[in-house]
Amino acid sequence: MPQKTIPIRPALEFFVPDLSEELKLPLVNAYINAGFPSPADDYLESKLDLNKLLIQHPSSTFFARVRGNSMIDVGIHDGDILIIDKSLETKHNSVLVCFIDGEFTVKKIRKLNGDFYLMPENKDFEPIKIQKDSDFRLWGVVTHCIHKF
Repeated sequence: MPQKTIPIRPALEFFVPDLSEELKLPLVNAYINAGFPSPADDYLESKLDLNKLLIQHPSSTFFARVRGNSMIDVGIHDGDILIIDKSLETKHNSVLVCFIDGEFTVKKIRKLNGDFYLMPENKDFEPIKIQKDSDFRLWGVVTHCIHKF
């Protein structure tokens, strides 16, 4: 009986930001209330450049589209766009893009009983132990997630 092959989609699809032009969009010069709206806040005051807001180090910043739902409990869903800065140092609880055994993944890292694990943020997924013989690299720190509702 022939085996059925299932195409594997990469966990992340990478893109380089285009910073050749400023991207200035209208910015409401007031906070948006989560309660009752204020009619006095109907003003467009200035322009906001998303490149300047979201990209701190242009030469070391990449975008990646997420495949899968292992990080939904931190607000990262299938199809979201991550902004990744390779120049940043990891901090406690950082969301990281890692390369392990030929694949990219987005996870947190935790040390448990002397071993390191790639930790999903979805109870339906198991942690991945980083074996001593694994080809493992921290690739970058996720700074923002662009999420479509």
